[in-house]
Amino acid sequence: MENKKQRGPKSKLGAVLQSLLITAVVGFIYFYVSLPALNLQDSNFYVFVFVLCLVFVISALFTTGFHMDPGGGLKEYFRFIKSQCLPVGILMAALILVGVVGSVISMPLFRASAYRQLLQVEEGDFSTDVKEISFNEIPLLDEDSARYLSTTQMGTIPDMASQFEVAYDSTQINYQGSPVRVAPLEYADLIRWFTNRSNGLPAYIVVDMVSQEVKVVRLPDGLGIKYSPSEPLNRNVMRHLRFQYPTFLFATPSFEIDESGNPWWVCPRVVKTIGLFGGTDIRGAVLMDAVTGECSYHEEVPQWVDRVYLASLIMEQYDYYGTLVHGFINSVFGQRDVKITTEGYNYIALNDDVYMYTGVTSATSDQSNLGFLLCNQRTKETKFYTIPGATEQSARASAEGMVQDQGYRSTFPLLLNISDQPTYFIALKDDRQLVKKYAMVNVGQFNLVGIGDTVAACEQDYLRLLGEKGIAAPEERIETQVSGTVAEIRSAVLDGTTYYFIRLEGEEVFYSLSAVQNPVAVLLNAGDLVTIDHAPQAEGESSSILDGYTLTVEGKAAPEPSSVPEAGSGTEDWTEVPILS
Repeated sequence: MENKKQRGPKSKLGAVLQSLLITAVVGFIYFYVSLPALNLQDSNFYVFVFVLCLVFVISALFTTGFHMDPGGGLKEYFRFIKSQCLPVGILMAALILVGVVGSVISMPLFRASAYRQLLQVEEGDFSTDVKEISFNEIPLLDEDSARYLSTTQMGTIPDMASQFEVAYDSTQINYQGSPVRVAPLEYADLIRWFTNRSNGLPAYIVVDMVSQEVKVVRLPDGLGIKYSPSEPLNRNVMRHLRFQYPTFLFATPSFEIDESGNPWWVCPRVVKTIGLFGGTDIRGAVLMDAVTGECSYHEEVPQWVDRVYLASLIMEQYDYYGTLVHGFINSVFGQRDVKITTEGYNYIALNDDVYMYTGVTSATSDQSNLGFLLCNQRTKETKFYTIPGATEQSARASAEGMVQDQGYRSTFPLLLNISDQPTYFIALKDDRQLVKKYAMVNVGQFNLVGIGDTVAACEQDYLRLLGEKGIAAPEERIETQVSGTVAEIRSAVLDGTTYYFIRLEGEEVFYSLSAVQNPVAVLLNAGDLVTIDHAPQAEGESSSILDGYTLTVEGKAAPEPSSVPEAGSGTEDWTEVPILS
């Protein structure tokens, strides 16, 4: 029998074509999963190209019939690349060279002044810029509390709870004049995605940061959120962005709703402004319709958008601004006039925009703040306020010390203007993330701590302390009494307690009554004759609501305390109170 002819190596052209085909398949899979930008300023792009080159070389080793000479060593591989894959070898070497050179010329060591100019900081006047705000504008919840309330509310909706979950991240925005947190739903798992993907995510969550009311906003049939991070394939937000804008770099998209309640993904465009990889900044944003996936790029984003510049980026840029004040060497040795941001941040609503707040301290001391920053998250307008005082962590410790017997934990402070005094406002939570008390801590003297079960009571206690110290004149509130017939009753859960809002016949104001402090309120009906002892409004307060202190109802006695509904018991009346918005 004639021996079969041994198959020799393929032709060079055939081997190259086969290697290119394998490289293209692997490259497409890699690109689809990792989504690098086709941009020299994206470090992931270099990894992507390097992987393609490596795949091509390995493929060529097999397709050309390469056999390793036992004595050849590593030199034989390089000889093979030189003879068979020279262009690919040159490309790999060029990638390494460009990456190294690009990193060096982007270092703050050589570009200190450019890094310091990333953020333009103006001096601000606290009393002028941060005006006193009414209680219905103060966010009382932090992100953890909002997440807990959202998850709890989702559990009460059977048709959604078994299929969807609340997304872990939420966005604080101004919605119709009120501070709220919004979060989309996400598919519980891959099977739920497969069975629900045709209709998309049916709702999103809105948490009112003032009233602590949670709404599950259902979208019209057929108009569910089809583009989200929980989509595994083409409708994934980042994948859809990459195919629409292959050369753009993006920061993490945030979920927002416009003033009409339509869901959007706000996708900030990242640019590198120093050297090849340095000077990270934002230049506009792509707005993606969460329902249709339609995208549009805006260098000037619309007014309703609240978050374009992420808090972490703003703090990073200010740290460059504060540490490189006298050059790079001084930022490491000596550290004269060096300032850095403190740990943590919060948000405050001003002039229909959301501002990021963080403290500023000396690099050589973390015991006190030199002042604080306010930065507009839409425009990046940044102001520094020179107000020496306690750090946020010191203020939190002072507030927790006032309730140490109850074990409540503080949220990160919010900076308020109370009687022209910079004041940390802190919510105190229990282990279930429910807000139980409020504290106000003076920035300049953090041993001055006002505590109350409501924001109004907390403020009065704080103002009393300021008056005793001669820092600010106390605001007097003269008790008054009113009697009449109940014309209208509404209820809501505020500050973790059920409140009843009562309007008397012939009046336009509502009196707010805590069910805990006034148990007889749960028995009220329209037409009952009542007497209310209340505090009149301070200047600048809303004219729609008065805080009621004590209530007397003719012919009715207060029920047993155990019958009064408490927040979280499942017996609350979640009726929306329009007068609060």
